[in-house]
Amino acid sequence: MLASGMLLVAVLACLSIMIIMSVWRQRRLLRKMPPGPTPLPFLGNFLELDTEKLYDSLLKIKEQYGPVFTIHLGPHPVVVLWGYDAVKAALMDQAEEFSGRGEQAFFDWFFKGYGVVFSSGERAKQLRRFSIATLRDFGFGKRGIEERIIEETSFLIQAFRDTDGACIDPTFFMSRTVSNVISSLVFGDRFEYDNEEFLSLLGMMMRSFQFTATSAGQLYDMFHSVMRYMPGPQQQIIKYTQELEEFMIRKVKQNQSTLNLNSPWNFIDSVLIHMQEEKKDLSSEFHMKNLVMTSLSLFFAGSETVSSTLRYGFLLLMKHPDVEAKVHKEIERVIGRNRQPQYEDRLKMPYTEAVINEIQRFSNFAPLGIPRRITKNTTFRGFFLPKGTEVFPILGSLMTDPEFFPGPKDFNPQHFLDDKGQLKKNAAFLPFSTGKRICLGDGLAKMELFLFLTTILQNFRFKFPKRLEDIDESPKPLGFTRIIPNYTMSFLPI
Repeated sequence: MLASGMLLVAVLACLSIMIIMSVWRQRRLLRKMPPGPTPLPFLGNFLELDTEKLYDSLLKIKEQYGPVFTIHLGPHPVVVLWGYDAVKAALMDQAEEFSGRGEQAFFDWFFKGYGVVFSSGERAKQLRRFSIATLRDFGFGKRGIEERIIEETSFLIQAFRDTDGACIDPTFFMSRTVSNVISSLVFGDRFEYDNEEFLSLLGMMMRSFQFTATSAGQLYDMFHSVMRYMPGPQQQIIKYTQELEEFMIRKVKQNQSTLNLNSPWNFIDSVLIHMQEEKKDLSSEFHMKNLVMTSLSLFFAGSETVSSTLRYGFLLLMKHPDVEAKVHKEIERVIGRNRQPQYEDRLKMPYTEAVINEIQRFSNFAPLGIPRRITKNTTFRGFFLPKGTEVFPILGSLMTDPEFFPGPKDFNPQHFLDDKGQLKKNAAFLPFSTGKRICLGDGLAKMELFLFLTTILQNFRFKFPKRLEDIDESPKPLGFTRIIPNYTMSFLPI
């Protein structure tokens, strides 16, 4: 009994010491970092944040503390950058210092710092440099990839024709199509639209992506050290990630069995060959784990964002039939009905380009940006940011800034057109982020958005099954990502 009492006292004493040390470290650190609300031990600023409206919660804190402030997501301090000036000063003017990959608990647990997207330091530099060069060899940003997109578009158009104007949910139609483009680069082949494994993969990726936007996803990001062991929706998502990794391992093994060292057929082949070339280099980052995670991150990132943007674009065009009509008119004038749209057509189609830009701005799928991390001790706007400090560049604050986009809550392609109806640049339009960690697939995404949208509108008109007033165009919720409301529509052949 006495021993049990002494053990309890010892445990309580240890916990007390840990809490005191945590509070002391936080206060010592906060004296040097940007201002922000006082955090509680372990909970941080959790009680001041609405996990269903995280963006709005941060906006309220910004109004009190200014465009550069510190919050604590659970026990983790994060520096938040709000507005164009703060984001530009960090990601562009001090690009190297802000080039580390920040923490996203779900993706960090999944990728564990491997792969081109979620790594940092020398690993990220090696993988990014190689990935960009290799994807370019396979037509990334060139005529080669345009031909692959056009080929895939033909399958999509036929799939829509086969619906005979029936009301459908376009989700998997678009996910399959966009995924097949990146699949042709990574795997060297496409999937048939009725492939059950393919559909299962897309479903798991979509649900994993959506999880990061939910309240449960926000809580997991803040308290992952505890929640990973607790029951809840995160356990199913963790299971999905394991299945996705197993799928990619199988694809890599298939490539190994057919590999021709003198003739790489796809991205995986190229990495396997490079692994052979550098197998004696102990500092090389080209090994099986990085291959699997790089291929998976390319497949993941190259599938969901573009397809979501297009689906949201359909919804917005149905809500604004006058905009859809103008795009149809420009397609008819520049391209006509008898030839396939080409990417170079965009140079003569400023209104369509403006519409695509406005869809991206309005959808704002990464409102909190992709977290960054400080790579070395640095000073920013008079504050000392030690190496390892996590940073949130709030890209959504740029997309909704009334100084750059008058009436930011309105869908209005004029945001990207000058008085003569020509396309104009807007410095705050950064849908792919900026700096040294800008999305490496931005060129592919721009090409896909233009070619898919123009080809679809060249062949179909959109119809919503209910009244236009019933269209809910507000993506929900607004956390790390935004989710499009589910809807159905008809594709009516022209």
